[in-house]
Amino acid sequence: MSDWTERYRPTTLSEVRGNNKARDALKEWADTWDEHGEAVVIHGSPGVGKTSAAHALAADKEWPVLEMNASDARTADEIERFAGRAAANSTLGGDRQLVVLDEADDLHQHKDRGGSAAMTRLVKGASQPIVLIANDYYEMSAGLRSACQEIEFRDVSARSIVPVLRDICRQEGVEFEEAVLERIAEANRGDLRGAIKDTQSRERNGRIRAEGSEGERDRTEDIFSFLDAVLKEQSAEDALQTAYAVDETPDDLLLWIEDKVPKVYEGAELADAYEHLADADVWLGRVRATQNYTYWRYATDNVAAGVAAARRSDRGGWTQYGGAPYRSARDATRDYVAERIAETAEVSTATARREMLPYLSVMTHHCRNRELTVRMAARYDLDAEHVAFITGSGKTTNKVQGIIEAARERTEAEAVEHSGGAFAALEADDENSPDGEAGGGAESEGTDAEGTLADFGAAGTDDTGREEGDGTDAETRAESADDDDGQAGLSDFM
Repeated sequence: MSDWTERYRPTTLSEVRGNNKARDALKEWADTWDEHGEAVVIHGSPGVGKTSAAHALAADKEWPVLEMNASDARTADEIERFAGRAAANSTLGGDRQLVVLDEADDLHQHKDRGGSAAMTRLVKGASQPIVLIANDYYEMSAGLRSACQEIEFRDVSARSIVPVLRDICRQEGVEFEEAVLERIAEANRGDLRGAIKDTQSRERNGRIRAEGSEGERDRTEDIFSFLDAVLKEQSAEDALQTAYAVDETPDDLLLWIEDKVPKVYEGAELADAYEHLADADVWLGRVRATQNYTYWRYATDNVAAGVAAARRSDRGGWTQYGGAPYRSARDATRDYVAERIAETAEVSTATARREMLPYLSVMTHHCRNRELTVRMAARYDLDAEHVAFITGSGKTTNKVQGIIEAARERTEAEAVEHSGGAFAALEADDENSPDGEAGGGAESEGTDAEGTLADFGAAGTDDTGREEGDGTDAETRAESADDDDGQAGLSDFM
């Protein structure tokens, strides 16, 4: 049995459902491409029809498609080869073709590989129309975003999903109950592709069963769905549940709601909303002061449930929220630290910011565990400002400055230790030199490096991630040493 999502994929833009404004904007972009020559970013939640719309556009324009997925090609070399293929095709054919890059937001999560910068160069100098497709627009680099036009595909409403499901059932010749299709549409919360898959999974013997065997789909809400939920649509309880499904910290949610609430609320309800946001800010201040992240939930209660409860009536229609809110210097520091962690740990920036950074902050609070803080600063190549941000200590204090110096020495020593004998070979060559002075200098430097590592003792790590020193692994040492203060607990990150 073939996949219904593929069989009933739109073949023309007129068949794209639930995003009429975005569909029309995409058509206008293509019709006027010769005038502006810019790439376009289509972004929105998974399953809303972004990729299908791109291919339907190509069919309407009779443009061949050259497609690449960013999750498969992230390096600068791969992007350049892709650009070369696109250029060669345009030269040979002479006609327009549509270049499609799916999962474009994945490029920014691997900035160390150069893919994002290479793609930015590609879109700026492209001789063919390019469509970038992303789930999270703000996970793309700022340079790449600024080089492209933007079209947002919103979550498809349940009332737009039901007619699609009904039409598919009729074409498949299967019986259905309208109420069942409505429940499927509601359960998928705007994911048209997911609704079609769930409907097909319920088909048995020519009928759509009332109950499906599929489990709940683990789906992350995007920030604009969260804004609609809190400011326009959902009850306080439902808005709070939506907040839990957004891959952002309470600090970020507060920034977004604070920036966008005047676009929807006014008068008394706006004043009440700001009261709740002020309370949320107090709770976030307590988190920063105590490193007790259980207070996050009280901040989220105020940002989501409190602001939703302040709404006097539900709103419909579409709201132009605009771009990301202004970020303070503190926010910029946090984002930089999260990016450094993400690059080293090979996770997304959102995961680093939401899950790893709070853990690091607790374990290194006020630099009480000095050796662990030194290891962290060395591992992620942090300076005093970043260490101060994570630990809550002043960046000009002797404590933080000493940690930065120790981290630098640790990095230099490890570079010597892992040089594979290169320094020893250089030392031997220098000893054979006429004056012998250079050899003595290299020997002295190597001795200092070994002494630096010895000072750290068990804090050094070998290539297996097991701590060196007494021959025991990190877990055993953590259990046996009363004064370890959680040092081994950071080994998963470093």
